[in-house]
Amino acid sequence: MKRRALLGFLLLCAFWAMPARADRRFIARSSGGLQSIQSICVALGCNVARGLDGSLGQLFLVTTSDSVDPNIFLTVLLGQTGIVDAELDLLARTMNSGYAIPSGLWDSTQVNYFGNIVWRGYVNQPASQIVHLSDTQSAFNVNGAGIVAVIDTGIDPNHPALKNVLVSGYDFTRDREGTPSESADLSQSTAAVVDGSQPAWVNGTTAAVVDQSTAAVVDGSPQYSAFGHGTMVSGVIHLVAPGAMIMPLKAFRADGTGYTSDILRAIHRAVQNNAKILNMSFNLAAYSLEVKNAIDYANRNAVICVAAAGNNGQKILVYPAALANVMGVASTTNNDERSSFSNYGQGLVWVAAPGEGIITTYPFGSYAAAWGTSFSTPFVSGVAALLLSVYGNCNQSQSAQALAHASPIGPDLGNGRLDAYQAVLAWRQMIGTQ
Repeated sequence: MKRRALLGFLLLCAFWAMPARADRRFIARSSGGLQSIQSICVALGCNVARGLDGSLGQLFLVTTSDSVDPNIFLTVLLGQTGIVDAELDLLARTMNSGYAIPSGLWDSTQVNYFGNIVWRGYVNQPASQIVHLSDTQSAFNVNGAGIVAVIDTGIDPNHPALKNVLVSGYDFTRDREGTPSESADLSQSTAAVVDGSQPAWVNGTTAAVVDQSTAAVVDGSPQYSAFGHGTMVSGVIHLVAPGAMIMPLKAFRADGTGYTSDILRAIHRAVQNNAKILNMSFNLAAYSLEVKNAIDYANRNAVICVAAAGNNGQKILVYPAALANVMGVASTTNNDERSSFSNYGQGLVWVAAPGEGIITTYPFGSYAAAWGTSFSTPFVSGVAALLLSVYGNCNQSQSAQALAHASPIGPDLGNGRLDAYQAVLAWRQMIGTQ
């Protein structure tokens, strides 16, 4: 009996360390923890692939054969004693959009930016001036604090602008500790070497192109449609809050897709490893109760949550941005108008921020121009990090209240276009700092 139990334990440990191979994936919450869900799967013929909530031990990825009807299985699973809820493990997607290249992208003059050497076009871009970034940093002597967890496609760990502000992250697509490098997604047969001397143009329908007339970073295959996304998002956060640390959590592949289960793992890891801000520049395929539960968990632990409103150009609700305790971020033009691609409307948008032609960091030590609510979102995450420079105990409700002091531009864009100066000033007044 002991030998049989030991064999079962070893088989479970071996399976836990492997990625799920079955095509049907489900997220299940068990009040009885691992032992309970394991017993249920023995009875139902499913497998417990891994835990999803770290040390909490209540949430699991469950897999079945692809021949199993997912709706019937969910009904049966939800009827089991101890199963609190269950849902399909759907794919989420990052977002890009593309337009003409901004002139500042060609200004590669090197300048010192809070101890790191960066391109001048990156520091002096129009978006920084629109949100009054330099005025805020100098007037209040703030440059960001805390850890910002970026749930995305990874990062360029050797980028000169970013390498000194990284804390250890995780690659959930490969189950690897450490800093998840985006270049690991590239195939040498489809990727060209980029020396960092030329900028990249990130287009939502192809991939990134270097100098357009010379070498391509990738071949335009959908396999690489989101390559560089995490590095670009992180670069905007660093631009706004160069004193904040960045925790790269890779839940998405280079094609821009990632499982809900990996997003859940990333949220729990961020909270349990002292992140203060969650940047979520993605949309889920559908509403997820477990993502809501994870965000609630983050909020209870004073983690500020920010998410992209999406690029459908519609008045719709998308998640996690539409959750009540998440700040949904829309995109604006440099003329303070809603970007044509940006989603909008009450219940979705808390605040808007520039999201067109944003000049930011790109893999291989280069820089790129990017469009989309994905790149508006890190402006808000960065300003939240500036609030932490003033006083470190800023929670979701307090940060949202401070960031609501924005420039009004219409009822469909929440509290208006982000104003870093007004947000920090409001936060100082809230806590009684003169």
